[in-house]
Amino acid sequence: MVQENGLDMLRVVVMALMNAVPLTATVFGATYATSEAYGVGFSTATYLWISVVGNLVAMVLIPFVGNLSDRIGRRPCIIVGSLGSTAMAYAYLYAISIDNVLLAFVFALVMWGSVYQGYNAVFPSFYQELFPTRTRVTGFAVSQNIGTMITAFLPSLFAAIAPPGSNVPLIVGSIVFGIGIAVAVAAWSARETHRVALDDLGRSDAVPLDKAEFERLRNQRESVAETV
Repeated sequence: MVQENGLDMLRVVVMALMNAVPLTATVFGATYATSEAYGVGFSTATYLWISVVGNLVAMVLIPFVGNLSDRIGRRPCIIVGSLGSTAMAYAYLYAISIDNVLLAFVFALVMWGSVYQGYNAVFPSFYQELFPTRTRVTGFAVSQNIGTMITAFLPSLFAAIAPPGSNVPLIVGSIVFGIGIAVAVAAWSARETHRVALDDLGRSDAVPLDKAEFERLRNQRESVAETV
C-alpha cells in the first residue's frame, strides 16, 4: 500500500494537520482567553458560545461548500480554506490578547465557523478519492489519523513556546499559518478528483470526465435521489 500510494498518504498526513484550526479556536484559544496565567480573563460561560455558534454556522455552510467543490474542484476549496482560516488565527488571537470579546467571537466565527469549511466540507471526499478502491479505506484512514495524532500535541506545544508574557498572537499565529501553507501546497500537488469516474479514482493516469458529461451524470444522480 505504501509503495503504491506513499505520496498520496503523505499528502493526506499533511492536509490532516488542518485540525490545528479548531484546536486553536476551541482548545488553546479557550485556555488563552480564560486562563488567569495569561491574564486575559474571558468568562468561560461566554467563551463556550464560540463553539456552539461556530458549529451551527458550519452546519449551514458545509452542504454549500461541498456542492461548490463538485463544480469547481476539491483543491481550490481546500487551498482557499486552509490559507484563509489559518491566516485569520493572527486576528483571532490578537482579539483575545486585547480582551475584546466581540472581536474574538466574530473572528472565531470567520476563521473556524466559516472559512475553515472550505477544507472541512471537502476533505472527507478528497482524501478517499485519492486512493484506488483496493486500498482506499486503509490508505486514507491511516494517513488521516497520523495527521490528526500530530495535531493533538499542538495545544501543549503552543503553551510551551508561547508562555504568559510572550507575543502569543504572533508566535502561535505564525505556526498555524505555516501549517496552512503546508496544507495548501499538499493540496495543490495532488490530483484533482471531482470529475474522475469512480473506477478511475486513485490512478495517476486517470482522465477527468468532460465537464458537460459530468454535469449530465450529476444532474441524473440528483434526479434519482429526489425521487427516492
